[in-house]
Amino acid sequence: MPTISINRDLLFSALGKCYSEEEFDELCFKFGIELDEVTSDKLIILKEQGTERSEGASEEVIYKIDIPANRYDLLCLEGLVQGLQVFLGETGFPPFKVIPSQTVPQRLIVKSSTCSIRPYAVAAVLRNIHFDQNTFNSFIDLQDKLHQNLCRKRSLVAIGTHDLDTVQGPFYYEALSPDSIKFQPLNQTKEFTASQLMDLYATDSHLRHYLPIIKDSPVYPVIKDSNGVVLSMPPIINGEHSKITLKTRNVLIECTATDLTKASIVLDTLVCMFSRYCQDQFTVEICEIETPQGGIKNYPILKTRQEKIDVNKINRMVGINEQADKVADLLTRMCLTATVAGNGCLSVTIPPTRHDIIHACDVYEDVAIAFGYNNIEKTLPSTNTIAAQFPLNKLSDQLRDQLAQAGFTEALTFSLCSKEDISDKLRKPLSSIPAVHVSNPKTLEFQVARSTLLPGLLKTIAANRKLPLPLKFFEVSDVVLKDKQRDVGARNCRKLCLVYYNKSPGFELVHGLLDRLMQLLEIPLDPTGTTGYSLKACDDATFFPGRCAHVVFAGATVGVLGVLHPEVVTSFDLNLPCSALELNVEPFL
Repeated sequence: MPTISINRDLLFSALGKCYSEEEFDELCFKFGIELDEVTSDKLIILKEQGTERSEGASEEVIYKIDIPANRYDLLCLEGLVQGLQVFLGETGFPPFKVIPSQTVPQRLIVKSSTCSIRPYAVAAVLRNIHFDQNTFNSFIDLQDKLHQNLCRKRSLVAIGTHDLDTVQGPFYYEALSPDSIKFQPLNQTKEFTASQLMDLYATDSHLRHYLPIIKDSPVYPVIKDSNGVVLSMPPIINGEHSKITLKTRNVLIECTATDLTKASIVLDTLVCMFSRYCQDQFTVEICEIETPQGGIKNYPILKTRQEKIDVNKINRMVGINEQADKVADLLTRMCLTATVAGNGCLSVTIPPTRHDIIHACDVYEDVAIAFGYNNIEKTLPSTNTIAAQFPLNKLSDQLRDQLAQAGFTEALTFSLCSKEDISDKLRKPLSSIPAVHVSNPKTLEFQVARSTLLPGLLKTIAANRKLPLPLKFFEVSDVVLKDKQRDVGARNCRKLCLVYYNKSPGFELVHGLLDRLMQLLEIPLDPTGTTGYSLKACDDATFFPGRCAHVVFAGATVGVLGVLHPEVVTSFDLNLPCSALELNVEPFL
């Protein structure tokens, strides 16, 4: 949940009313946000009287407010004030408009070279805008907040803002080799190549965190104007030449991205919040984006859509009983203009600032917030129910008890592991394993979701080799497997795995424990494997040849047991024989 810091006096001035700390805290609660902390900063003010100068101290009260992670429109003073004023019924929601350029529209030409690094770009112009120091600071602060949250620390989207009067369109977005990019970065006095900038900012407390996004790429993205002036090198830094100041009157906003949808949301949020300072309020000038394929798209979109919502369903889901006009008023207070459409339905207008409204459930939530959670009457369920443990969890707990009673120690290992753990170390090709890969792993140890429990237990044994032999560990947990039949493309599977590590393999102990578990599950030994369970010799690269068998139940293979191959044992830094059993628990329910 992001936290914004806002000057109390500026906030109350914009709201047109002063509140006590308790009153404002209550207002925040009603609106669905939280006043987290009140702090103060001391400012030194220089006062001039004739030729004399004196210093005075002033205290600035700062409100730190927690904002829901999906409410990007509340991450700045302008958005928060707008939301609160609409909520209080003091003003209506402003109509945002996209207008064409009075001359030739600005165009950003995206080159095909960017496809290998940051393929998307969007842009817009705020024309005849007026900044003072407070609004300028808020403009910069909103960009930082969006970078840290929606933009995922600039990895998805990077924002660049430029003084349009200092550059000449059309603009070009392309990817060039680092040594061929040369410009004067923001707040620097001389030019650097992109390679030199990487060294310059390697120790910078703020920018060094963004360098890895492009550092290892053979080309870096860059935006230039028609004269070859570099506006920015996203996602690292803008150019000094086009930096915005308090005197800037026309602002070019560009967003480069790896996700076009996120880029459009970021652009919409920025222009909606600060178009109020334009001479023609709440208007944004279109920019043309020329794609590598030659197509032309106009941004920003500022899409407003209509949704039909059933009032009875709202009442049922929220737990209230209100008439349609009352519900419409509640939604209008949440910046979702609603009118009664007849037949028990509302026509709800979703503005371009509310990208968090994806489903009808999001509308229901706003009704509950506006109505007040404390005002919803508490009722007992109309039926009595008796809680019961989920059958799979109950079976898992029973198996854990029995394995512990058999002298094995339970381990709890990581759900993520390296690609090597489930493939090379087990003597299997990665392509044959239905593993779910993590797209942006933080370390090499957490690249995939585990598809087997065996590597985790072998690592546990390696970490406890100094304990007296034999080492006997087990785990009953979920693994994750790819599954095209599921809507998310993967599924969890509950498995049981146990490992015996000693000077002798102990295969007979593992086999005996399997028989004991089957006896407790009341599953008979059946050589045919149709009604009971049976063992069937198999060849598995993870196990020693001739010392491996599949566990067959009801005609299907549900597990494997055997003596681990010596190469598998040594790959996990072990030097003694090891036997293992891994079993799918779910078929036994």
